[in-house]
Amino acid sequence: MSATSAQRPVLVIDFGAQYAQLIARRVREAQVYSEVVPHTTPVDEILARNPAAVVLSGGPSSVYEDGAPRVDPALFQQDVPVFGICYGFQAMAQVLGGTVEHTGTREFGRTDLAVTPESGRLHEELPASHPVWMSHGDCVTRAPEGFTVTATSGGAPVAAFEDVERRLAGVQYHPEVAHSPHGQEVLRRFLHEIAGVRPQWTTASIVDDAVEAVRAHVGEGRAICGLSGGVDSAVAAALVHRAIGDRLTCVFVDHGLLRAGERAQVERDFVAATGVRLVTVDARQRFLDALAGVTDPEEKRKIIGREFIRVFEQAARDLQAEAGEQGEHIDFLVQGTLYPDVVESGGGTGAANIKSHHNVGGLPEDLQFKLVEPLRLLFKDEVRRVGLELGLPETIVHRQPFPGPGLGIRIVGEVTAERLEILRAADAIAREELTAAELDRDIWQCPVVLLADVRSVGVQGDFRTYGHPVVLRPVSSEDAMTADWTRLPYDVLERISTRITNEVREVNRVVLDVTSKPPGTIEWE
Repeated sequence: MSATSAQRPVLVIDFGAQYAQLIARRVREAQVYSEVVPHTTPVDEILARNPAAVVLSGGPSSVYEDGAPRVDPALFQQDVPVFGICYGFQAMAQVLGGTVEHTGTREFGRTDLAVTPESGRLHEELPASHPVWMSHGDCVTRAPEGFTVTATSGGAPVAAFEDVERRLAGVQYHPEVAHSPHGQEVLRRFLHEIAGVRPQWTTASIVDDAVEAVRAHVGEGRAICGLSGGVDSAVAAALVHRAIGDRLTCVFVDHGLLRAGERAQVERDFVAATGVRLVTVDARQRFLDALAGVTDPEEKRKIIGREFIRVFEQAARDLQAEAGEQGEHIDFLVQGTLYPDVVESGGGTGAANIKSHHNVGGLPEDLQFKLVEPLRLLFKDEVRRVGLELGLPETIVHRQPFPGPGLGIRIVGEVTAERLEILRAADAIAREELTAAELDRDIWQCPVVLLADVRSVGVQGDFRTYGHPVVLRPVSSEDAMTADWTRLPYDVLERISTRITNEVREVNRVVLDVTSKPPGTIEWE
Protein backbone atom coordinates (compact mmCIF):
# COMPACT_ATOMS: atom_id res chain seq x y z
CA MET A 1 0.00 0.00 0.00
CA SER A 2 1.47 3.32 -1.09
CA ALA A 3 0.54 6.95 -0.69
CA THR A 4 -2.19 7.96 -3.10
CA SER A 5 -4.12 11.08 -3.94
CA ALA A 6 -7.70 11.75 -4.86
CA GLN A 7 -6.48 14.53 -7.14
CA ARG A 8 -5.71 13.99 -10.79
CA PRO A 9 -1.95 13.42 -10.94
CA VAL A 10 0.68 15.14 -12.99
CA LEU A 11 2.59 12.21 -14.47
CA VAL A 12 6.34 12.55 -14.95
CA ILE A 13 7.36 10.20 -17.74
CA ASP A 14 10.87 8.98 -16.94
CA PHE A 15 13.16 8.64 -19.97
CA GLY A 16 16.04 7.44 -17.81
CA ALA A 17 16.75 10.72 -16.05
CA GLN A 18 18.91 10.46 -12.94
CA TYR A 19 16.57 12.76 -11.05
CA ALA A 20 13.14 12.15 -12.57
CA GLN A 21 11.71 12.01 -9.06
CA LEU A 22 13.20 15.44 -8.38
CA ILE A 23 10.91 16.78 -11.11
CA ALA A 24 7.97 15.18 -9.32
CA ARG A 25 9.15 16.79 -6.10
CA ARG A 26 9.25 20.23 -7.73
CA VAL A 27 5.75 19.68 -9.07
CA ARG A 28 4.62 18.91 -5.54
CA GLU A 29 6.30 22.08 -4.30
CA ALA A 30 3.92 23.87 -6.64
CA GLN A 31 1.15 22.15 -4.61
CA VAL A 32 0.23 19.74 -7.37
CA TYR A 33 0.25 15.97 -6.85
CA SER A 34 2.68 14.05 -9.07
CA GLU A 35 3.97 10.57 -9.73
CA VAL A 36 6.71 9.08 -11.90
CA VAL A 37 5.95 6.46 -14.54
CA PRO A 38 8.39 4.67 -16.88
CA HIS A 39 8.58 5.70 -20.53
CA THR A 40 7.53 2.15 -21.43
CA THR A 41 4.05 2.80 -20.04
CA PRO A 42 1.59 2.56 -22.98
CA VAL A 43 -0.11 5.82 -23.79
CA ASP A 44 -3.56 4.30 -23.24
CA GLU A 45 -2.55 3.47 -19.64
CA ILE A 46 -1.29 7.01 -19.15
CA LEU A 47 -4.53 8.47 -20.49
CA ALA A 48 -6.59 6.03 -18.43
CA ARG A 49 -5.18 7.67 -15.31
CA ASN A 50 -6.74 10.95 -16.43
CA PRO A 51 -3.60 13.05 -15.80
CA ALA A 52 -3.94 16.75 -15.13
CA ALA A 53 -0.73 17.16 -17.15
CA VAL A 54 2.29 15.20 -18.33
CA VAL A 55 5.96 16.13 -17.92
CA LEU A 56 8.53 14.47 -20.18
CA SER A 57 11.81 14.08 -18.28
CA GLY A 58 15.38 14.33 -19.46
CA GLY A 59 17.45 11.26 -20.22
CA PRO A 60 20.84 10.07 -21.48
CA SER A 61 19.75 9.04 -24.99
CA SER A 62 19.83 10.84 -28.33
CA VAL A 63 16.57 10.94 -30.26
CA TYR A 64 18.53 9.60 -33.25
CA GLU A 65 19.78 6.45 -31.53
CA ASP A 66 18.32 3.09 -32.44
CA GLY A 67 16.04 2.03 -29.63
CA ALA A 68 15.93 5.49 -28.07
CA PRO A 69 12.78 6.14 -26.02
CA ARG A 70 9.98 7.65 -28.07
CA VAL A 71 6.96 9.78 -27.31
CA ASP A 72 3.74 8.28 -28.66
CA PRO A 73 2.11 10.91 -30.95
CA ALA A 74 -1.26 9.88 -29.50
CA LEU A 75 -0.31 11.70 -26.30
CA PHE A 76 -0.69 15.02 -28.13
CA GLN A 77 -4.09 14.18 -29.59
CA GLN A 78 -6.00 14.07 -26.32
CA ASP A 79 -5.89 17.68 -25.11
CA VAL A 80 -3.51 16.77 -22.28
CA PRO A 81 -1.09 19.56 -21.26
CA VAL A 82 2.52 18.44 -21.85
CA PHE A 83 5.82 19.95 -20.71
CA GLY A 84 9.13 18.67 -22.09
CA ILE A 85 12.49 18.91 -20.29
CA CYS A 86 15.87 18.33 -21.99
CA TYR A 87 15.54 14.96 -23.79
CA GLY A 88 11.78 15.15 -23.31
CA PHE A 89 11.85 18.58 -24.95
CA GLN A 90 13.73 17.20 -27.96
CA ALA A 91 11.53 14.10 -28.25
CA MET A 92 8.47 16.32 -28.08
CA ALA A 93 9.83 18.64 -30.78
CA GLN A 94 10.67 15.72 -33.05
CA VAL A 95 7.32 13.97 -32.85
CA LEU A 96 5.44 17.24 -33.45
CA GLY A 97 7.39 18.02 -36.63
CA GLY A 98 10.26 20.16 -35.35
CA THR A 99 13.94 19.55 -36.08
CA VAL A 100 16.48 18.10 -33.68
CA GLU A 101 20.13 18.07 -34.76
CA HIS A 102 23.58 17.17 -33.51
CA THR A 103 25.34 20.44 -34.28
CA GLY A 104 28.60 19.63 -32.51
CA THR A 105 28.01 22.37 -29.93
CA ARG A 106 27.33 20.90 -26.51
CA GLU A 107 26.31 22.59 -23.28
CA PHE A 108 26.92 21.08 -19.86
CA GLY A 109 26.45 22.93 -16.60
CA ARG A 110 25.81 26.62 -16.04
CA THR A 111 24.69 28.35 -19.24
CA ASP A 112 23.28 31.81 -19.95
CA LEU A 113 19.72 31.70 -21.28
CA ALA A 114 18.62 34.58 -23.53
CA VAL A 115 14.89 35.29 -23.34
CA THR A 116 13.45 36.37 -26.71
CA PRO A 117 11.19 39.41 -27.13
CA GLU A 118 8.33 36.90 -27.46
CA SER A 119 9.02 35.74 -23.90
CA GLY A 120 5.73 33.88 -23.71
CA ARG A 121 3.98 32.78 -20.56
CA LEU A 122 6.89 30.80 -19.09
CA HIS A 123 9.60 33.48 -19.17
CA GLU A 124 7.53 36.67 -19.08
CA GLU A 125 9.14 39.37 -16.91
CA LEU A 126 12.08 37.13 -16.02
CA PRO A 127 15.56 38.65 -16.61
CA ALA A 128 16.41 38.92 -20.28
CA SER A 129 19.52 36.88 -19.57
CA HIS A 130 19.79 34.50 -16.64
CA PRO A 131 21.66 31.29 -15.76
CA VAL A 132 20.20 27.82 -16.27
CA TRP A 133 21.59 24.30 -16.00
CA MET A 134 22.12 22.56 -19.33
CA SER A 135 23.13 18.98 -20.16
CA HIS A 136 22.80 18.21 -23.86
CA GLY A 137 24.68 17.33 -27.03
CA ASP A 138 21.75 17.52 -29.46
CA CYS A 139 19.53 20.58 -29.77
CA VAL A 140 16.27 21.72 -31.30
CA THR A 141 17.06 23.90 -34.32
CA ARG A 142 13.48 24.41 -35.53
CA ALA A 143 10.36 24.50 -33.37
CA PRO A 144 7.23 22.60 -34.44
CA GLU A 145 4.58 24.54 -36.31
CA GLY A 146 2.42 26.68 -34.06
CA PHE A 147 5.06 27.02 -31.32
CA THR A 148 6.67 30.29 -30.26
CA VAL A 149 10.39 30.22 -29.51
CA THR A 150 10.77 32.00 -26.17
CA ALA A 151 14.46 31.51 -25.31
CA THR A 152 17.80 30.62 -26.88
CA SER A 153 21.34 29.87 -25.72
CA GLY A 154 24.77 29.65 -27.30
CA GLY A 155 24.35 25.96 -28.04
CA ALA A 156 20.57 25.78 -28.46
CA PRO A 157 18.87 27.94 -31.11
CA VAL A 158 15.58 26.81 -29.58
CA ALA A 159 16.03 26.59 -25.82
CA ALA A 160 12.35 27.01 -24.97
CA PHE A 161 9.06 27.02 -26.83
CA GLU A 162 5.35 27.05 -26.07
CA ASP A 163 1.92 26.78 -27.68
CA VAL A 164 -0.37 28.18 -25.02
CA GLU A 165 -3.56 27.46 -26.96
CA ARG A 166 -2.74 23.74 -27.10
CA ARG A 167 -1.25 23.84 -23.55
CA LEU A 168 2.11 22.51 -24.73
CA ALA A 169 5.56 23.84 -23.75
CA GLY A 170 9.12 22.78 -23.12
CA VAL A 171 12.64 23.86 -22.23
CA GLN A 172 16.07 22.50 -23.14
CA TYR A 173 17.47 23.23 -19.68
CA HIS A 174 16.72 21.60 -16.31
CA PRO A 175 14.28 23.78 -14.35
CA GLU A 176 14.07 21.20 -11.56
CA VAL A 177 17.62 21.76 -10.25
CA ALA A 178 18.68 24.53 -7.90
CA HIS A 179 21.28 25.68 -10.45
CA SER A 180 18.40 27.08 -12.55
CA PRO A 181 17.33 29.85 -10.15
CA HIS A 182 14.10 30.68 -12.02
CA GLY A 183 13.32 27.06 -12.86
CA GLN A 184 10.70 26.53 -10.16
CA GLU A 185 8.83 29.63 -11.29
CA VAL A 186 8.89 28.39 -14.90
CA LEU A 187 7.54 25.01 -13.81
CA ARG A 188 4.90 26.67 -11.63
CA ARG A 189 3.75 28.84 -14.55
CA PHE A 190 3.35 25.83 -16.79
CA LEU A 191 1.31 23.96 -14.19
CA HIS A 192 -0.88 26.80 -12.98
CA GLU A 193 -1.12 29.16 -15.94
CA ILE A 194 -0.72 26.99 -19.04
CA ALA A 195 -1.99 23.61 -17.86
CA GLY A 196 -4.58 25.20 -15.58
CA VAL A 197 -3.92 22.83 -12.66
CA ARG A 198 -5.14 24.17 -9.34
CA PRO A 199 -2.66 24.15 -6.42
CA GLN A 200 -4.54 21.85 -4.06
CA TRP A 201 -1.98 19.31 -2.85
CA THR A 202 -1.17 20.49 0.66
CA THR A 203 0.17 18.79 3.76
CA ALA A 204 -3.37 18.50 5.09
CA SER A 205 -4.55 16.85 1.89
CA ILE A 206 -1.59 14.42 1.99
CA VAL A 207 -2.62 13.35 5.48
CA ASP A 208 -6.31 13.04 4.56
CA ASP A 209 -5.55 11.01 1.43
CA ALA A 210 -3.10 8.73 3.22
CA VAL A 211 -5.48 8.10 6.14
CA GLU A 212 -8.23 7.22 3.70
CA ALA A 213 -5.90 4.88 1.80
CA VAL A 214 -4.77 3.12 5.00
CA ARG A 215 -8.35 2.58 6.10
CA ALA A 216 -9.27 1.13 2.72
CA HIS A 217 -6.22 -1.15 2.73
CA VAL A 218 -6.36 -2.40 6.32
CA GLY A 219 -10.14 -2.46 6.67
CA GLU A 220 -11.01 -3.85 10.10
CA GLY A 221 -7.67 -5.61 10.40
CA ARG A 222 -4.90 -5.13 12.92
CA ALA A 223 -1.40 -3.85 12.24
CA ILE A 224 2.01 -3.91 13.81
CA CYS A 225 4.59 -1.18 13.19
CA GLY A 226 8.31 -1.52 13.49
CA LEU A 227 9.24 1.67 15.29
CA SER A 228 12.94 2.47 14.90
CA GLY A 229 12.99 5.84 16.63
CA GLY A 230 13.65 7.64 13.35
CA VAL A 231 11.45 10.21 11.68
CA ASP A 232 10.07 7.93 8.98
CA SER A 233 8.72 5.12 11.14
CA ALA A 234 7.43 7.60 13.73
CA VAL A 235 5.41 9.53 11.14
CA ALA A 236 4.18 6.33 9.49
CA ALA A 237 3.04 5.02 12.86
CA ALA A 238 1.29 8.28 13.81
CA LEU A 239 -0.48 8.37 10.45
CA VAL A 240 -1.66 4.76 10.67
CA HIS A 241 -2.73 5.31 14.27
CA ARG A 242 -4.92 8.17 13.10
CA ALA A 243 -6.45 5.83 10.53
CA ILE A 244 -7.09 2.70 12.61
CA GLY A 245 -6.62 3.76 16.23
CA ASP A 246 -5.90 1.09 18.83
CA ARG A 247 -5.80 -1.64 16.20
CA LEU A 248 -2.17 -0.58 15.73
CA THR A 249 0.59 -1.78 18.05
CA CYS A 250 4.11 -0.43 17.69
CA VAL A 251 7.07 -2.68 18.33
CA PHE A 252 10.42 -1.11 19.13
CA VAL A 253 13.26 -3.55 18.61
CA ASP A 254 16.38 -2.84 20.62
CA HIS A 255 18.79 -4.59 18.28
CA GLY A 256 21.84 -3.29 20.06
CA LEU A 257 22.73 -1.12 17.05
CA LEU A 258 21.19 2.03 18.51
CA ARG A 259 22.85 5.30 19.45
CA ALA A 260 23.24 6.31 23.08
CA GLY A 261 19.91 7.09 24.77
CA GLU A 262 17.83 6.07 21.74
CA ARG A 263 15.64 3.49 23.44
CA ALA A 264 14.73 5.74 26.34
CA GLN A 265 13.89 8.63 24.02
CA VAL A 266 11.55 6.53 21.89
CA GLU A 267 9.79 5.03 24.88
CA ARG A 268 9.35 8.48 26.43
CA ASP A 269 8.71 10.96 23.60
CA PHE A 270 6.79 8.98 21.00
CA VAL A 271 4.32 7.39 23.39
CA ALA A 272 3.70 10.73 25.10
CA ALA A 273 3.00 12.40 21.75
CA THR A 274 0.71 9.78 20.22
CA GLY A 275 -0.70 7.51 22.89
CA VAL A 276 0.13 4.52 20.70
CA ARG A 277 0.63 1.20 22.45
CA LEU A 278 4.37 0.41 22.39
CA VAL A 279 6.01 -2.94 23.03
CA THR A 280 9.81 -3.04 23.40
CA VAL A 281 11.68 -6.21 22.44
CA ASP A 282 15.25 -6.73 23.65
CA ALA A 283 16.95 -8.54 20.76
CA ARG A 284 20.49 -7.31 21.22
CA GLN A 285 22.13 -10.70 21.51
CA ARG A 286 20.11 -12.13 18.63
CA PHE A 287 21.40 -9.49 16.22
CA LEU A 288 24.98 -9.74 17.43
CA ASP A 289 24.92 -13.50 16.92
CA ALA A 290 23.47 -13.12 13.42
CA LEU A 291 26.10 -10.54 12.44
CA ALA A 292 29.09 -12.42 13.87
CA GLY A 293 31.86 -12.71 11.31
CA VAL A 294 30.01 -10.69 8.66
CA THR A 295 31.89 -7.82 7.01
CA ASP A 296 30.10 -7.34 3.65
CA PRO A 297 27.79 -4.29 3.95
CA GLU A 298 25.10 -5.73 1.69
CA GLU A 299 25.00 -8.93 3.68
CA LYS A 300 24.80 -6.92 6.91
CA ARG A 301 21.76 -5.03 5.62
CA LYS A 302 20.00 -8.20 4.55
CA ILE A 303 20.71 -9.94 7.85
CA ILE A 304 19.43 -6.98 9.85
CA GLY A 305 16.32 -6.72 7.65
CA ARG A 306 15.66 -10.44 7.99
CA GLU A 307 16.07 -10.42 11.76
CA PHE A 308 13.81 -7.37 12.06
CA ILE A 309 11.03 -9.24 10.29
CA ARG A 310 11.51 -12.39 12.35
CA VAL A 311 11.33 -10.36 15.56
CA PHE A 312 8.18 -8.63 14.29
CA GLU A 313 6.63 -11.98 13.44
CA GLN A 314 7.36 -13.29 16.92
CA ALA A 315 6.01 -10.08 18.46
CA ALA A 316 2.83 -10.51 16.40
CA ARG A 317 2.47 -14.10 17.62
CA ASP A 318 2.95 -12.96 21.20
CA LEU A 319 0.35 -10.22 20.78
CA GLN A 320 -2.00 -12.72 19.15
CA ALA A 321 -1.56 -15.13 22.04
CA GLU A 322 -2.22 -12.27 24.42
CA ALA A 323 -5.49 -11.48 22.62
CA GLY A 324 -6.60 -15.11 22.87
CA GLU A 325 -8.36 -17.26 20.32
CA GLN A 326 -11.11 -14.69 19.84
CA GLY A 327 -8.67 -11.90 19.04
CA GLU A 328 -8.23 -10.72 15.49
CA HIS A 329 -5.12 -11.87 13.65
CA ILE A 330 -2.41 -9.30 12.91
CA ASP A 331 -2.01 -9.29 9.14
CA PHE A 332 -0.32 -5.96 8.41
CA LEU A 333 3.18 -4.55 8.93
CA VAL A 334 3.62 -0.76 8.83
CA GLN A 335 6.93 0.56 7.49
CA GLY A 336 8.32 4.05 7.06
CA THR A 337 9.66 3.42 3.55
CA LEU A 338 10.36 6.61 1.58
CA TYR A 339 10.96 7.09 -2.12
CA PRO A 340 14.77 7.47 -1.82
CA ASP A 341 14.80 4.06 -0.08
CA VAL A 342 13.01 2.56 -3.08
CA VAL A 343 15.32 4.23 -5.60
CA GLU A 344 18.56 3.11 -3.92
CA SER A 345 17.20 -0.43 -3.62
CA GLY A 346 16.65 -0.64 -7.37
CA GLY A 347 12.92 -0.01 -7.15
CA GLY A 348 12.84 3.19 -9.14
CA THR A 349 12.40 3.36 -12.88
CA GLY A 350 15.57 2.00 -14.40
CA ALA A 351 17.41 2.48 -11.12
CA ALA A 352 20.49 0.47 -10.18
CA ASN A 353 20.55 -1.37 -6.89
CA ILE A 354 23.01 0.77 -4.95
CA LYS A 355 22.30 -0.83 -1.58
CA SER A 356 19.41 -2.77 -0.12
CA HIS A 357 17.31 -0.76 2.26
CA HIS A 358 16.16 -2.88 5.18
CA ASN A 359 12.53 -2.11 4.27
CA VAL A 360 12.95 -2.95 0.59
CA GLY A 361 15.78 -5.16 -0.64
CA GLY A 362 16.31 -6.72 2.79
CA LEU A 363 12.84 -8.24 3.23
CA PRO A 364 12.65 -12.05 3.30
CA GLU A 365 10.74 -13.77 0.53
CA ASP A 366 8.48 -15.63 2.97
CA LEU A 367 7.23 -12.45 4.62
CA GLN A 368 4.12 -13.25 6.66
CA PHE A 369 2.66 -9.73 6.61
CA LYS A 370 0.93 -7.50 4.10
CA LEU A 371 2.85 -4.23 3.96
CA VAL A 372 1.43 -0.82 4.78
CA GLU A 373 3.76 1.91 3.47
CA PRO A 374 1.89 5.23 3.63
CA LEU A 375 5.02 7.32 2.96
CA ARG A 376 6.45 5.31 0.06
CA LEU A 377 6.08 8.11 -2.51
CA LEU A 378 7.22 10.96 -0.25
CA PHE A 379 10.52 12.72 0.32
CA LYS A 380 11.95 13.41 3.75
CA ASP A 381 10.95 17.07 3.86
CA GLU A 382 7.38 16.11 2.96
CA VAL A 383 7.40 13.50 5.72
CA ARG A 384 8.52 16.08 8.27
CA ARG A 385 5.64 18.37 7.30
CA VAL A 386 3.23 15.46 7.61
CA GLY A 387 4.62 14.70 11.07
CA LEU A 388 4.00 18.26 12.25
CA GLU A 389 0.50 18.13 10.75
CA LEU A 390 -0.14 14.98 12.80
CA GLY A 391 0.96 16.76 15.97
CA LEU A 392 4.31 15.06 16.54
CA PRO A 393 6.81 17.16 18.53
CA GLU A 394 9.71 18.81 16.76
CA THR A 395 12.15 16.70 18.79
CA ILE A 396 10.92 13.73 16.76
CA VAL A 397 10.09 15.39 13.45
CA HIS A 398 13.40 17.20 13.07
CA ARG A 399 15.67 14.42 14.23
CA GLN A 400 18.55 13.79 11.90
CA PRO A 401 17.93 10.70 9.75
CA PHE A 402 19.23 7.47 11.23
CA PRO A 403 19.26 4.28 9.15
CA GLY A 404 17.19 1.29 10.22
CA PRO A 405 20.28 -0.95 10.28
CA GLY A 406 21.69 1.55 12.75
CA LEU A 407 25.31 1.53 13.81
CA GLY A 408 25.71 -1.85 12.14
CA ILE A 409 26.35 -0.10 8.83
CA ARG A 410 28.54 2.58 10.38
CA ILE A 411 31.14 0.02 11.40
CA VAL A 412 33.35 -0.85 8.45
CA GLY A 413 34.17 -4.44 9.36
CA GLU A 414 32.64 -7.00 11.67
CA VAL A 415 30.05 -5.77 14.17
CA THR A 416 30.90 -6.67 17.76
CA ALA A 417 29.68 -5.46 21.13
CA GLU A 418 33.02 -3.78 21.85
CA ARG A 419 33.07 -1.94 18.52
CA LEU A 420 29.49 -0.79 19.01
CA GLU A 421 30.40 0.75 22.36
CA ILE A 422 33.35 2.58 20.78
CA LEU A 423 31.20 4.00 18.00
CA ARG A 424 28.31 4.79 20.32
CA ALA A 425 30.58 6.90 22.52
CA ALA A 426 32.13 8.77 19.57
CA ASP A 427 28.73 9.38 17.99
CA ALA A 428 27.31 10.76 21.23
CA ILE A 429 30.15 13.28 21.48
CA ALA A 430 29.65 14.47 17.90
CA ARG A 431 25.91 14.91 18.44
CA GLU A 432 26.41 16.74 21.72
CA GLU A 433 28.83 19.24 20.18
CA LEU A 434 26.68 19.86 17.08
CA THR A 435 23.67 20.52 19.31
CA ALA A 436 25.69 22.80 21.60
CA ALA A 437 26.82 24.77 18.53
CA GLU A 438 23.16 25.02 17.37
CA LEU A 439 24.03 23.35 14.07
CA ASP A 440 21.43 20.57 14.10
CA ARG A 441 19.18 22.36 11.60
CA ASP A 442 22.11 23.37 9.38
CA ILE A 443 23.07 19.83 8.48
CA TRP A 444 21.04 16.92 7.14
CA GLN A 445 22.87 14.39 9.27
CA CYS A 446 26.34 13.59 10.52
CA PRO A 447 27.14 9.87 10.49
CA VAL A 448 30.15 8.89 12.54
CA VAL A 449 31.88 5.88 10.99
CA LEU A 450 34.25 3.49 12.77
CA LEU A 451 36.96 2.02 10.54
CA ALA A 452 37.13 -1.10 12.66
CA ASP A 453 39.60 -3.01 10.51
CA VAL A 454 41.97 -0.05 10.24
CA ARG A 455 44.48 1.04 12.87
CA SER A 456 46.88 3.95 12.88
CA VAL A 457 49.82 4.93 15.01
CA GLY A 458 49.35 7.81 17.43
CA VAL A 459 50.89 9.30 20.53
CA GLN A 460 49.03 10.15 23.72
CA GLY A 461 50.73 11.09 26.97
CA ASP A 462 54.18 10.33 25.52
CA PHE A 463 53.04 6.79 24.77
CA ARG A 464 52.66 5.16 21.38
CA THR A 465 49.08 4.19 20.56
CA TYR A 466 47.69 1.97 17.87
CA GLY A 467 44.04 2.87 17.68
CA HIS A 468 41.09 3.09 15.34
CA PRO A 469 40.20 6.11 13.20
CA VAL A 470 36.64 7.43 13.08
CA VAL A 471 35.21 9.42 10.20
CA LEU A 472 32.88 12.42 10.54
CA ARG A 473 30.45 12.64 7.62
CA PRO A 474 28.45 15.91 7.98
CA VAL A 475 26.23 16.41 4.93
CA SER A 476 23.66 18.92 3.70
CA SER A 477 20.73 17.79 1.58
CA GLU A 478 17.07 18.42 0.85
CA ASP A 479 15.90 14.88 0.22
CA ALA A 480 18.92 12.53 0.39
CA MET A 481 18.89 12.02 -3.38
CA THR A 482 21.90 14.34 -3.61
CA ALA A 483 24.10 15.77 -0.86
CA ASP A 484 27.14 17.90 -0.25
CA TRP A 485 29.49 17.84 2.70
CA THR A 486 28.74 20.50 5.28
CA ARG A 487 31.40 23.12 5.96
CA LEU A 488 31.33 22.92 9.75
CA PRO A 489 33.19 25.63 11.68
CA TYR A 490 36.77 24.64 12.45
CA ASP A 491 36.33 25.26 16.16
CA VAL A 492 33.41 22.79 16.27
CA LEU A 493 35.43 20.18 14.40
CA GLU A 494 38.31 20.77 16.81
CA ARG A 495 36.10 20.24 19.87
CA ILE A 496 34.62 17.06 18.44
CA SER A 497 38.03 15.66 17.54
CA THR A 498 39.61 16.60 20.86
CA ARG A 499 36.81 15.12 22.92
CA ILE A 500 36.66 11.87 20.96
CA THR A 501 40.40 11.23 21.15
CA ASN A 502 40.45 12.19 24.84
CA GLU A 503 37.33 10.35 25.96
CA VAL A 504 37.19 7.30 23.70
CA ARG A 505 40.34 5.38 24.56
CA GLU A 506 40.30 3.12 21.49
CA VAL A 507 40.20 6.03 19.00
CA ASN A 508 43.34 8.04 18.22
CA ARG A 509 42.44 9.74 14.96
CA VAL A 510 39.40 11.69 13.67
CA VAL A 511 39.08 12.39 9.94
CA LEU A 512 36.58 14.38 7.88
CA ASP A 513 34.75 13.02 4.79
CA VAL A 514 34.43 15.80 2.19
CA THR A 515 32.79 13.72 -0.57
CA SER A 516 29.53 14.81 -2.18
CA LYS A 517 26.69 12.49 -3.27
CA PRO A 518 27.22 11.47 -6.01
CA PRO A 519 29.82 9.99 -6.21
CA GLY A 520 29.65 8.84 -2.58
CA THR A 521 26.55 7.74 -0.69
CA ILE A 522 25.69 9.42 2.62
CA GLU A 523 26.28 6.26 4.63
CA TRP A 524 29.56 4.42 4.07
CA GLU A 525 27.87 1.02 3.89
